[in-house]
Amino acid sequence: MEKLIEVKGEGATLASVWAVAHENVKLKLSDSARAKMKKSRDFIESRMKGDEPIYGVNTGFGAFSSVRISNEDIEKLQQNLIRSHSTGVGTPFTKEQARAIMYLRANALATGRSGIRAEVVDKILEFMNHDLIPVIPSQGSVGASGDLAPLSHLALALIGEGEIFGSDSLTKTLAEKKIMPLKLQAKEGLLNVTST
Repeated sequence: MEKLIEVKGEGATLASVWAVAHENVKLKLSDSARAKMKKSRDFIESRMKGDEPIYGVNTGFGAFSSVRISNEDIEKLQQNLIRSHSTGVGTPFTKEQARAIMYLRANALATGRSGIRAEVVDKILEFMNHDLIPVIPSQGSVGASGDLAPLSHLALALIGEGEIFGSDSLTKTLAEKKIMPLKLQAKEGLLNVTST
């Protein structure tokens, strides 16, 4: 019988990280984490109804943080943020290391502090449950945060544009498995940064 691990936004241990990385386990977002994520997402969506600029939600980034992005262009902004930060180089992390990275990112996002939809974590777990593991270069980053480039390569695969282990064509593999790429919404391009 396959082992099931619930991603709760807490309680990740060395043993659970090892199991996810090396054993045939299935992952599922817990109901409690889903509720926390919905609450923070509802807050973001309520704030977006006004005209107030909110950094990373409806504005540009860095020097463009005061530039208001139209609602029609928000999805494209999120995709372009992921693309622009996918700048890693060098030997990729092993498949097991990449699985551990995905699990830890999903667990961090499941705390409900990021303001992104639960569907984002669902997509990470769906990729893992189907053994679709992104190729994540081990060197390089952007800015002061050391994980922007690696996590952007993770997100790039989720939106259907990156590479995964054991496949020459991510697009073809997703089509064969009937898995839709993630469509990022407001703020979700920031899934590659801290969730607090």
